[in-house]
Amino acid sequence: MFGLDKRFIYIFIAIMAVRFLATASSDTLIGLVLTIPAVLIAMTFHEFAHAKAADMLGDETPRIQGRLNLNPFSHVDPIGFAMLIFAGFGWGRPVEINPNNFNRNMELTKAEAIVAFAGPAMNFVLAIVFMIIYVAMYAFGLINSQLMYYVALIVNYIVVINIGLGVFNLIPLPPLDGSKILMHFLPYNARAWFEKNQWYFYIGFIIIFITGIAGDIISPAIDGIYNGLEHIIRTMFNVG
Repeated sequence: MFGLDKRFIYIFIAIMAVRFLATASSDTLIGLVLTIPAVLIAMTFHEFAHAKAADMLGDETPRIQGRLNLNPFSHVDPIGFAMLIFAGFGWGRPVEINPNNFNRNMELTKAEAIVAFAGPAMNFVLAIVFMIIYVAMYAFGLINSQLMYYVALIVNYIVVINIGLGVFNLIPLPPLDGSKILMHFLPYNARAWFEKNQWYFYIGFIIIFITGIAGDIISPAIDGIYNGLEHIIRTMFNVG
């Protein structure tokens, strides 16, 4: 990922996959299959949002590269996809932008922050929409067959994966979206220092990525957002 030796990532994915498959029950394997649509939706909309935001701000690079669509093949990174399936966090194919093309009536770091935030924001919007669908399915008694039960599971996975992808990308470490958002709010001297020392922050990211600390960081946030969102929407539908 972004300079990380792909051979290491392949080995890491293989270890995660073998460990998962060795201990997985039939129900767990079914859950894995049902997770795939959620991952495709989360990644595709995340990267599309980056591309659309850049395009709206005047940079046609994503348009030229064919990223202004909702075709998963345009946005899904195979390694990031496998990581999200087996490790619980991952990434899509990064949208390339040229900040020099942004509209001149906006500060450059602000434009970059908007483009960066568009991806996680889209994930949170999707989480809200599908949580409404998920709660509504139970509120209106639509879970009345095995098929609808699996549909509800897919919808729930879409909520969880989108929250997870949104939260993960807001970690303020390069190369994640959160670092570009943070840059805009830093004073000039702090921003210059951050840019000069990005490599050290990047190493920090690799460490939390390899050790699994990233999961420990984002899991409580995911649970808190999920539970809070579910409570709000269940209250809206008057569902206990």
